[in-house]
Amino acid sequence: MAKAPLDLTSGPIGRNLLLFSLPILAGNIAQSLNGSVNAVWVGRFLGEAALTATANANNIMFFLIGSVFGFGMASTILIGQAIGARDIAQARRVVGTSATFFIGLSVIIAIAGWFMAHPLLAAMGTPAASLPLAEAYLQIIFLAMPTLYAFAFLTAALRGAGDSRTPFRFLMVSVALDIVLNPVLIFGMGPFPALGIAGSAWATLVAQTLSLAGLLLYMRHKRHTLWLGRADMRLFKLDMTILKALVVKGVPMGLQMVLISLSVILLMTMVNQYGTDTGAGYGAALQLWNYLQMPAMAIGAACSSMAAQNVGAQRWDRVRGTARQGVLFNFLLTGALILPLVLFDRQLLALFLPPASQALDIARHLNHVVIGSFLFFGVSFVISGVVRSTGAVIPPLLILAGSLWGVRVPFAELLQPYWGADAIWWSFPVSSLVSMLLSLAYYRWGGWRKAKMIGKPSHAEELATPSEIPACPPSPVADPDAALESAPPR
Repeated sequence: MAKAPLDLTSGPIGRNLLLFSLPILAGNIAQSLNGSVNAVWVGRFLGEAALTATANANNIMFFLIGSVFGFGMASTILIGQAIGARDIAQARRVVGTSATFFIGLSVIIAIAGWFMAHPLLAAMGTPAASLPLAEAYLQIIFLAMPTLYAFAFLTAALRGAGDSRTPFRFLMVSVALDIVLNPVLIFGMGPFPALGIAGSAWATLVAQTLSLAGLLLYMRHKRHTLWLGRADMRLFKLDMTILKALVVKGVPMGLQMVLISLSVILLMTMVNQYGTDTGAGYGAALQLWNYLQMPAMAIGAACSSMAAQNVGAQRWDRVRGTARQGVLFNFLLTGALILPLVLFDRQLLALFLPPASQALDIARHLNHVVIGSFLFFGVSFVISGVVRSTGAVIPPLLILAGSLWGVRVPFAELLQPYWGADAIWWSFPVSSLVSMLLSLAYYRWGGWRKAKMIGKPSHAEELATPSEIPACPPSPVADPDAALESAPPR
């Protein structure tokens, strides 16, 4: 019997949201731990130049993954709305069209990326000592793009159907394999040759491929509702209505991640101008910041899935409740991570840097400046996740573009002659605060409830009175009521 999708349109909102987001959070943390363990092998045993190389190459990888983020989110929302409306046939049509689209796109990117690795890294100003290492690493990462994209798509589809546990299980398989294979392929053990920094990328490719195969076999064995077998081959034919929704709604959402990635790459280019020590310190701090993003990203993804199902079911009271609970959980979980990452930053940052490295003091300084901004980032991410569930994708894009390219990048660029590298570090909290204020203002006064994803309106007309802004716990860093009063109406 086919496995039924999970219902997020009933039951306690807070409990369901937390239970749904915990596997996502655990998976994100596991991925970050995986990246951190790999960084330990690279940084401590291959040196600072190698760590700088992976920091530069990984920025491009995150850009590539972020470039399809929007299509994955569009799939999640379309599937979630269909599940909420009890239209399983539509959900399966979305899966077929999305799978064909993702596979074709990933193959093109893999081929182009193999040849473009060197020019991209050179354009970023990757230090000369790190450039050949980064190129060797990045070329293999490009080969891994089809499996990375396919796994990301299946994860998005399953979450739209209310299932966050199955992707988590197979993500853990990938992480475990990656951790084991990294030293084996970097240093050469048993029958495997020593591949150096490229071995770390090969470990990612092999681990991700095996995990994807396992997930596909699992879905087939369980006869999952979203599994498309031989009898469903017709569903892989592109449905132009669904494809249009994926592109029209997915491109703006993807552009959000692209804008983030491009700003990170540009900031990395600025950091590179200050030499290897600053680049290595920044790369080490990024390892800690990955963990700070995890709660907000997990809760935001959970909010999108839960809100989408409730939009499909026309349960607007639960959409509002999802937003309130999401912001609350962001403050609790992100705040709980900030304290230990400040108190034990020397010991944690030292994991990624050679003993007595000058980069350690640089990393500690910039970490103290930036770390509080992730509370602001979390609110924006959660609110955007709820807003996008209706199909309102342009205003969050404009808010992000304004905060990053209207505030963060100019702030860092223009103030460097006066503050030096500190201008880069302070650009993070300033721009994150602006993003939070604008996101809260749009949630309160914006027209996101009128949006639709595809075809007919995706919800009943409940437009008379804008819902209240989600409640936030008191915080010494950000008072949401004060933030709302400061935000300009949109």
